[in-house]
Amino acid sequence: MSKITILFLCTGNSCRSQMAEGWAKHLKTSKIEVYSAGIEKHGLNPLAVKVMAEKGIDIAGHSSKTIAELDNKEFDYVITVCGHANEHCPIFQARTKIIHHGFVDPPLLAKQATSDEEVLVHYRRVRDEIQNFVEDLLSNIIK
Repeated sequence: MSKITILFLCTGNSCRSQMAEGWAKHLKTSKIEVYSAGIEKHGLNPLAVKVMAEKGIDIAGHSSKTIAELDNKEFDYVITVCGHANEHCPIFQARTKIIHHGFVDPPLLAKQATSDEEVLVHYRRVRDEIQNFVEDLLSNIIK
């Protein structure tokens, strides 16, 4: 049986889509082939790496990439995790199911933070929201 292919897509492939890819790989690696990409490439966010490591998930080896760098890979599901990616989502094959579930950008949430710990609170909140979403998503598409 072939694996289900999933792409998590956001603006810069630096934080939210990277966390989603990390969770999906951690939760169901034998049944899915998972990727993340951005409309643009902004580099991997070190605070995303840090808060994922707190949950035992290492995304430090991930790299920020654009959809074009995925060599025209075909996907069963494309999940946009921010409004910008949803609005600028490229055209995929008819069989590809596009799902939008936006998450607030952790760097945007953390802009007004007054301490490093307060910054991390925002990243952790989004990390945990993404975990819950990915768990529900995978339980619904993988039988």
